[in-house]
Amino acid sequence: MTTPEQYAASVGEWATGAEAYGLITVDVPAERWIEALTSARDVLGLGFFDWLSAVDELAEGFSVVAHLAAVEAPGVRHLALRTRVPRDGAALPSAVAVYAGAAWHERETHEMFGIDFPGHPYLATLLLPDGFEGHPLRKEFVLAARVAKDWPGAKEPGESDHGGGPARRKMQPAGVPDPNEWGPLKGTLPPVAERPARGARAAGAAARTPRAGAAAAAGAEGAAPAVRADRPRRTRSVSEGSASQGAAEALDTPATSEAPAAPAAEGVPAVRADRPRRTRSVSEGSVSQTADEAPAAPAAPAAPAAPARPRSSDAPWHNPVPAHDGKPSGEEPDRTAEKDENSAGAADQDGDGT
Repeated sequence: MTTPEQYAASVGEWATGAEAYGLITVDVPAERWIEALTSARDVLGLGFFDWLSAVDELAEGFSVVAHLAAVEAPGVRHLALRTRVPRDGAALPSAVAVYAGAAWHERETHEMFGIDFPGHPYLATLLLPDGFEGHPLRKEFVLAARVAKDWPGAKEPGESDHGGGPARRKMQPAGVPDPNEWGPLKGTLPPVAERPARGARAAGAAARTPRAGAAAAAGAEGAAPAVRADRPRRTRSVSEGSASQGAAEALDTPATSEAPAAPAAEGVPAVRADRPRRTRSVSEGSVSQTADEAPAAPAAPAAPAAPARPRSSDAPWHNPVPAHDGKPSGEEPDRTAEKDENSAGAADQDGDGT
């Protein structure tokens, strides 16, 4: 039995099963709660009761969940049995008669969520002090400790013993009211200044900057922002260059050209005629460098360079040393003189007998 449908069919025909995060959950009606627990213990063999708790679903009521298990080879089988009770007059039959270990968990759930368990042998206070009012795990319960005393840790300016600096406005979590509206400091704290909306901040910035305000107004009306008269709008492409380059080209154009030269834009400095536009690459150098260079004599052909040898400090064989100075490592040493000396010595011994 491995699928949620098989588990649901074994619990009862009124049960539905689903699987999420590796755990099979079977939902049953509240009036079939004890019958579903009995089937899980006797039919499915889930004899181990792990825990029971509830979840506050707000307007939909409370979901009560019991986690059951079976310890068997080769592993452990798990099942979550779930039902739902209404928020008003929440009650569910006690499971102590089926699983004795449910007694402690039902007392805790009754105390924290306010769910009644008829048939429980001793549904008394378990964790909270005597006289405590309310159910702390309900979502509408007010977390008074966050208002009545400082929160430890001093993680933000203004909290706990942080030196009394100004406090930033913090997001209040669920169940934590505004300390100026509830608690011992009610009505004594100054109101926290709200941050202006995005539109209001934009309007304030536009009012402080006349030019930005005019541009924003023009954008709001659908018209393009005005262009300053001393900065003419660029009408040339990237390949054509800037306005100053266009003026230089106009000066370099010969007088015999039929097309008239375009006048330089107002406010743009003209390019001198004795300094023509650079047309040489970086490797060729500038015009002045070319004029200063004298014609050099043709260089002698260079000898072919020996192939570079790899060098490494941790690999001595990459830097070999020849055995004889001045001779390549692949050539044999000249032994002619050594042979002549040996021959002369042998002749002396044969001639004089010494």
